[in-house]
Amino acid sequence: MPRVVVFDAFGGPEVMRIVEEPVPEPAAGEVRVRIEAFAVNPLDLMMRAGASPAPVPLPHARLGVEGTGVVDALGPDTTGLAVGDPVLLTAVPDAVVRGSYAEYTTVPAGRVIPRPAGLGTTQAAAVWVAYSTAYGALVERAKIRPGDHLLITAASGAVGRAAMQIARYLGAVPLAVTRHTARTDDLLAAGAEAVIATDREDVAEAVRRHTGGAGADLVLDLVRGPGQQALVQAVRPGATLVAAGFLDPRPTPFPAGPSLTSFSYRGFDLLFDPVVVRRMAAFLSAGLSHGAFQPAIGEVFALDDVAEAHRHVEEGRHGGKKVVVTV
Repeated sequence: MPRVVVFDAFGGPEVMRIVEEPVPEPAAGEVRVRIEAFAVNPLDLMMRAGASPAPVPLPHARLGVEGTGVVDALGPDTTGLAVGDPVLLTAVPDAVVRGSYAEYTTVPAGRVIPRPAGLGTTQAAAVWVAYSTAYGALVERAKIRPGDHLLITAASGAVGRAAMQIARYLGAVPLAVTRHTARTDDLLAAGAEAVIATDREDVAEAVRRHTGGAGADLVLDLVRGPGQQALVQAVRPGATLVAAGFLDPRPTPFPAGPSLTSFSYRGFDLLFDPVVVRRMAAFLSAGLSHGAFQPAIGEVFALDDVAEAHRHVEEGRHGGKKVVVTV
């Protein structure tokens, strides 16, 4: 029988175990996907540890909000797809029940899109969450424009790297923020116009230097927490700040500083609107085909080593690159 990763208690990677379950049958309007690979995301680690923003019912909880595979079966009244179609999962809101850490899963047909042409399985497993999140926050919500100076925190991570590439693709200027000077060359190679390392310089002063004294037009904050106030001091009046991450669990003070528009964005916010998902998919395919988008892949693990994949991410050994598990 097919294998599935489950956990019955919150804790470290060791709480995950692989069990065998019957092949799931797709309901009306659903597809069954034979998973070929999935990526490990921060949300997966939070769910497993009991730190997820949403409750995770135990026992026998599942994981996985991202993955790629092949349509294996169609439920009744399902149209627009065919058995054998390679697809990406775009949203698995009930990942605790049918997450992608499995050999098979079922999802509504509207929650998959065709896999972009020329994209290998490993890259396909790790491309959607990062690029759809960055696109949704920057394009759909913040209305980024050519020439905008975009300040990005946690720029070494997958969403940060995607945001830099999207900014460049649209003619904006990405300024990467990192805690470590040692990551400067890597971030410049990943697409940053300039890198601001907080272990050696003040964010606001550095941003003014790189913007001719004007300040940033747009901030993508993937960290939040008390450090957000330093970003507020680095923007021009009338700028926009998008908080789209949760890496710092400490309370985030209300932004106090120059007049700016501030709002939160979560990766799932737009993924249930089929019109927006079509735009995301078209944008992603165009950027990939033009070579503008280059997902950064780190280590690749086998399903039997899923616990080690989690340890690799949890201990920061991935360097912000996506960790993929093949099935």
